[in-house]
Amino acid sequence: MIKKYDNYIGIDPDVTLSGVAFLETKTKKLEVSALSFFQLFGYLKNVVTARDESKQTIQIVIESGWENKSNWHLVPGQKSSVSALIGSKVGANHQIGKLIVEMCEYLELDYKLIRPSTQKWNKSFCEKVTKIDLSVIPGVNRQECIDAIKLIWR
Repeated sequence: MIKKYDNYIGIDPDVTLSGVAFLETKTKKLEVSALSFFQLFGYLKNVVTARDESKQTIQIVIESGWENKSNWHLVPGQKSSVSALIGSKVGANHQIGKLIVEMCEYLELDYKLIRPSTQKWNKSFCEKVTKIDLSVIPGVNRQECIDAIKLIWR
């Protein structure tokens, strides 16, 4: 049996600002933001308090890029330093995602990991799928935010 939740939070981990999307399932109310790691911790602590007071169920959905097999090779004409830099940035993002999982466990939040798909959503496609005018939601112009919406809009 698939458990239905009252609310979902999608998180697309990133070193600087993670995309965060909150969806209230009954009203389809969507809130989107880009948060630093410690802002995200504060946000999730507030979610725990609100959940406990309202008795609503919530699931955190985290993009888990570290679960995808990656194989970095040099592109013809590319310096090895460029490949190393790319690998370093990807590894840092993966570590942030793993720490967010640890954060959810610490806060006793139900979470689910979703491997990233190869199909990216842009703003117009996201609006078409969700039927929500994203121009009225502040901060949604970041790709991390659109990726967070995609995680919870399945």
